[in-house]
Amino acid sequence: MSQPADLNTDVPVALESEADLDELIESQPIILVEFYTEGCGVCHSMEPILGLVARESDAVVATINPRDDPPLIDRFNVTSVPLHVIFIDGEPVKRRADGFIGADKLTNWLRSAYGE
Repeated sequence: MSQPADLNTDVPVALESEADLDELIESQPIILVEFYTEGCGVCHSMEPILGLVARESDAVVATINPRDDPPLIDRFNVTSVPLHVIFIDGEPVKRRADGFIGADKLTNWLRSAYGE
């Protein structure tokens, strides 16, 4: 993962481990994380949507595959993917796992979490 000062917030950040996620959560005030798995067609179709959300919101958008770091599955109760979790000031405040979400709907849901 890039150092927090080097983050390009116009594109999703690819996280590789629970430590990367924790570092991001500690360093950024608003984060949207997508938990995904390889081979998930819906997750793959969300990639351009996440890019749009990253450019159109104040949040840092990140992706992580919990299968690469299994403790994440229990920690965030990942039972289906894609799972989207919003973190505000280090705390998970909203989550949804309802499949494909269009850019406008995802951006509005995200903004509703931080009052924009």
